[in-house]
Amino acid sequence: MEYKIIKSELQYESYCEKLHELVKNPLTRESDEVELLTLLIGKWDTENIKFSELSPIETIKALMQEHNLNSTDLSRILNLSKGTISKMLNYNKGLSKETIRNLSEYFKLNQEIFNQPYKLENEINRKFRDASLMNTKKAISKVNHPV
Repeated sequence: MEYKIIKSELQYESYCEKLHELVKNPLTRESDEVELLTLLIGKWDTENIKFSELSPIETIKALMQEHNLNSTDLSRILNLSKGTISKMLNYNKGLSKETIRNLSEYFKLNQEIFNQPYKLENEINRKFRDASLMNTKKAISKVNHPV
Protein backbone atom coordinates (compact mmCIF):
# COMPACT_ATOMS: atom_id res chain seq x y z
CA MET A 1 0.00 0.00 0.00
CA GLU A 2 2.11 2.82 -1.31
CA TYR A 3 0.02 5.81 -2.40
CA LYS A 4 1.03 9.40 -3.06
CA ILE A 5 -0.78 12.70 -3.44
CA ILE A 6 -2.66 12.64 -6.75
CA LYS A 7 -1.01 14.88 -9.33
CA SER A 8 -2.56 13.78 -12.63
CA GLU A 9 -5.87 12.74 -14.14
CA LEU A 10 -4.40 9.33 -14.99
CA GLN A 11 -3.30 8.74 -11.39
CA TYR A 12 -6.73 9.94 -10.20
CA GLU A 13 -8.55 7.48 -12.47
CA SER A 14 -6.25 4.67 -11.37
CA TYR A 15 -6.94 5.39 -7.69
CA CYS A 16 -10.71 5.56 -8.35
CA GLU A 17 -10.62 2.16 -10.05
CA LYS A 18 -8.58 0.69 -7.18
CA LEU A 19 -11.00 2.15 -4.61
CA HIS A 20 -13.99 0.77 -6.50
CA GLU A 21 -12.48 -2.72 -6.48
CA LEU A 22 -11.67 -2.52 -2.76
CA VAL A 23 -15.16 -1.28 -1.83
CA LYS A 24 -16.82 -4.12 -3.75
CA ASN A 25 -15.06 -6.66 -1.52
CA PRO A 26 -16.61 -6.93 1.98
CA LEU A 27 -13.22 -7.95 3.43
CA THR A 28 -11.47 -4.75 2.31
CA ARG A 29 -14.40 -2.32 2.41
CA GLU A 30 -13.43 -0.95 5.85
CA SER A 31 -9.64 -1.10 5.42
CA ASP A 32 -7.04 1.63 5.96
CA GLU A 33 -6.32 1.44 2.24
CA VAL A 34 -9.93 2.39 1.42
CA GLU A 35 -9.76 5.23 3.92
CA LEU A 36 -6.49 6.55 2.47
CA LEU A 37 -7.68 6.32 -1.14
CA THR A 38 -10.94 8.07 -0.22
CA LEU A 39 -8.97 10.86 1.41
CA LEU A 40 -6.63 11.27 -1.58
CA ILE A 41 -9.48 11.16 -4.10
CA GLY A 42 -11.51 13.63 -2.02
CA LYS A 43 -8.55 16.03 -1.91
CA TRP A 44 -8.22 15.81 -5.72
CA ASP A 45 -11.97 16.36 -6.16
CA THR A 46 -11.95 19.40 -3.90
CA GLU A 47 -9.00 20.99 -5.68
CA ASN A 48 -9.83 20.06 -9.28
CA ILE A 49 -13.58 19.73 -9.73
CA LYS A 50 -15.73 22.82 -9.64
CA PHE A 51 -18.87 21.32 -8.12
CA SER A 52 -20.36 24.77 -7.51
CA GLU A 53 -20.89 25.07 -11.28
CA LEU A 54 -23.04 21.94 -11.25
CA SER A 55 -26.50 21.41 -9.83
CA PRO A 56 -26.61 18.92 -6.94
CA ILE A 57 -28.07 16.32 -9.33
CA GLU A 58 -25.34 16.90 -11.93
CA THR A 59 -22.80 16.58 -9.11
CA ILE A 60 -24.32 13.27 -7.98
CA LYS A 61 -24.28 11.97 -11.57
CA ALA A 62 -20.63 13.03 -12.00
CA LEU A 63 -19.67 11.36 -8.73
CA MET A 64 -21.55 8.21 -9.71
CA GLN A 65 -19.63 8.10 -12.99
CA GLU A 66 -16.27 8.75 -11.30
CA HIS A 67 -16.88 6.04 -8.70
CA ASN A 68 -18.38 3.60 -11.22
CA LEU A 69 -21.73 3.56 -9.39
CA ASN A 70 -25.15 2.95 -10.89
CA SER A 71 -28.56 3.88 -9.50
CA THR A 72 -28.86 0.50 -7.75
CA ASP A 73 -25.57 1.17 -5.94
CA LEU A 74 -26.79 4.64 -4.97
CA SER A 75 -30.07 3.15 -3.75
CA ARG A 76 -28.13 0.81 -1.45
CA ILE A 77 -25.73 3.55 -0.27
CA LEU A 78 -28.55 5.97 0.60
CA ASN A 79 -30.97 3.28 1.80
CA LEU A 80 -33.64 4.56 -0.60
CA SER A 81 -35.80 2.74 -3.13
CA LYS A 82 -34.72 2.61 -6.76
CA GLY A 83 -37.87 4.58 -7.60
CA THR A 84 -36.87 7.40 -5.25
CA ILE A 85 -33.36 7.48 -6.71
CA SER A 86 -34.85 7.64 -10.22
CA LYS A 87 -37.11 10.56 -9.24
CA MET A 88 -34.16 12.42 -7.70
CA LEU A 89 -31.88 11.85 -10.71
CA ASN A 90 -34.64 12.97 -13.10
CA TYR A 91 -35.32 16.22 -11.19
CA ASN A 92 -38.73 15.07 -9.95
CA LYS A 93 -37.89 14.86 -6.25
CA GLY A 94 -35.68 17.05 -4.10
CA LEU A 95 -32.89 15.88 -1.82
CA SER A 96 -33.86 15.46 1.82
CA LYS A 97 -31.58 16.62 4.63
CA GLU A 98 -30.81 13.00 5.45
CA THR A 99 -29.95 12.23 1.82
CA ILE A 100 -27.65 15.26 1.69
CA ARG A 101 -25.91 14.12 4.89
CA ASN A 102 -25.51 10.58 3.55
CA LEU A 103 -24.13 11.79 0.19
CA SER A 104 -21.72 14.10 1.96
CA GLU A 105 -20.53 11.35 4.25
CA TYR A 106 -20.18 8.72 1.52
CA PHE A 107 -18.33 10.94 -0.96
CA LYS A 108 -16.42 12.81 1.78
CA LEU A 109 -17.60 16.20 0.50
CA ASN A 110 -19.06 19.28 2.14
CA GLN A 111 -22.87 19.16 2.48
CA GLU A 112 -23.14 22.56 0.78
CA ILE A 113 -22.30 20.92 -2.55
CA PHE A 114 -25.59 18.99 -2.40
CA ASN A 115 -27.59 21.67 -0.57
CA GLN A 116 -27.91 24.20 -3.39
CA PRO A 117 -31.15 25.30 -5.04
CA TYR A 118 -32.00 23.71 -8.36
CA LYS A 119 -35.09 23.55 -10.50
CA LEU A 120 -37.36 20.53 -10.24
CA GLU A 121 -39.34 19.28 -13.22
CA ASN A 122 -42.30 18.52 -10.97
CA GLU A 123 -45.64 19.90 -12.25
CA ILE A 124 -46.71 21.05 -8.78
CA ASN A 125 -43.61 23.23 -8.29
CA ARG A 126 -44.14 24.99 -11.62
CA LYS A 127 -47.29 26.65 -10.21
CA PHE A 128 -45.31 28.56 -7.59
CA ARG A 129 -43.58 31.76 -8.56
CA ASP A 130 -40.38 30.97 -6.60
CA ALA A 131 -40.50 27.20 -6.97
CA SER A 132 -37.30 27.20 -9.01
CA LEU A 133 -35.49 28.23 -5.82
CA MET A 134 -36.80 25.26 -3.88
CA ASN A 135 -35.75 21.65 -3.99
CA THR A 136 -38.73 20.25 -2.17
CA LYS A 137 -42.21 19.36 -3.35
CA LYS A 138 -44.87 21.89 -2.39
CA ALA A 139 -48.32 20.86 -1.28
CA ILE A 140 -51.15 22.79 -2.86
CA SER A 141 -53.73 23.80 -0.34
CA LYS A 142 -57.00 25.56 -1.07
CA VAL A 143 -58.18 28.08 1.44
CA ASN A 144 -61.91 28.72 1.61
CA HIS A 145 -62.65 32.34 2.32
CA PRO A 146 -66.10 33.35 3.51
CA VAL A 147 -67.87 35.68 1.09
